[in-house]
Formats: sequence, C-alpha cells, structure tokens
Amino acid sequence: MIITLIGGTGDIGEGLALRWAHDTTHEIRIGSRDPQKGIDSAKKYELELSNRGKKRTVLGGGNDEMTVGADIIVLSVPPYYIVDTIKSITEAISPGSILISPAVGLKRDDDGNFYSSPPPSSRSVTEYAANASPDGVPLIGAFHTLPAHRLSDLDAPLDFDTLVVGDDADAKQVVIQISNEINGLRAVDAGALANSAEIEGITPVLINISKSNKDMDELGIEIK
Repeated sequence: MIITLIGGTGDIGEGLALRWAHDTTHEIRIGSRDPQKGIDSAKKYELELSNRGKKRTVLGGGNDEMTVGADIIVLSVPPYYIVDTIKSITEAISPGSILISPAVGLKRDDDGNFYSSPPPSSRSVTEYAANASPDGVPLIGAFHTLPAHRLSDLDAPLDFDTLVVGDDADAKQVVIQISNEINGLRAVDAGALANSAEIEGITPVLINISKSNKDMDELGIEIK
C-alpha cells in the first residue's frame, strides 16, 4: 500500500513514518506544505533507517504531490488546521483512499492540559475532520493516545494499544490491519465515530499524569 503522512515532518507523523518504514514494506511518503521540507524529512528518515540496517526509500514532497495515488492518508497536522488541510488536498485524493485523523484538541492552563472540542458543529476533532472529507472518502480516527516521542524512537518498545473509530467498517478494518503491522502496537475497534470525543479526551489525562509523575514519562494505553 501507499501510505502518505500529511504533516509527516514532525511529532506523530515522524513516528508513524519511521515505524511503518521499519516494520513493513508499504511505500511511505512524507507530505508538507513546503515541498523541500517534505523532501528533507524523507531523507532524514531514510538515513535513520539505514543506520539501523534498513535500506528503505521514503518519498517526500508537497502535500498534493504526495497525496496522488495514496491508499492511506494520515492527517498528522494540528487539529484546528485539519479541515483546511483536507480541503487543500481534496482534488489530489484518489477514489478508494482512506483518511486517518490522529488529531486531538488540547488547551493548557496553570492546572494542566485539558480537552478542547472543535468548532460547534462537531463534538470531536475526528468528527470535525470527517464532516470535511470528500464524498465517498471514509475518515477513520486512530493513534490519538500514542506518545509521539516514543513512537519516533525506534529503539524504544511500544507495547501500546490504539483505539480505532469509524463509520465505514471496511475502511476501519484496513486501518486496524496496517496499525497491527507496527511492532508492539495493537489496534482495538472502539466503534463508531460518535465515540471519538471520549477517546480523544484520554490524551490530556495521559499528559497530565506524565507531567505529574517523573517515573511515568511517555504514557500510552493498554486494554486488558
């Protein structure tokens, strides 16, 4: 499959790109608003993989270019830019593509991090993104609770679960399958998109626990 990470130059995009490139044979593409930044990040990831004995080609470029022909498009962009990002690549999205949103709305004050819902039309960032998706292109929510720094550290084991939500059963199964191909990651079907707000709300809880406990850095979840 062709997996494109829009905004794959930082945070969750970097981690997913490295893990998929290391653990699978899927074609990995890195998209950025600045094509050169996409190219530079792809080369950086190739070098990191090469240093670990993995000779992989990672493609990089502009968002539109990297979207054309992609089977999976991960929208690894800040939550309140996600709708504008979808609109900007709509013409490049191929029939049969699946969008994935890992975005979580967060705000912070002196007491810690808390969940911030998107504009009034949606309860969650996942639903906000789904409402902007082109007709016939399913959007699935996944990877909301993964610690980005640990994900991008190929020397660190994961041993995490990711909760996957969506209204298109077939698309959701594809996302579950490619998630399970990352070593140490297990995808768990968490139902419909309507459940996404509760799942996104777990992320600030994990961040607050991590910041309050020095021995609990880079937390994720495991369903038992």
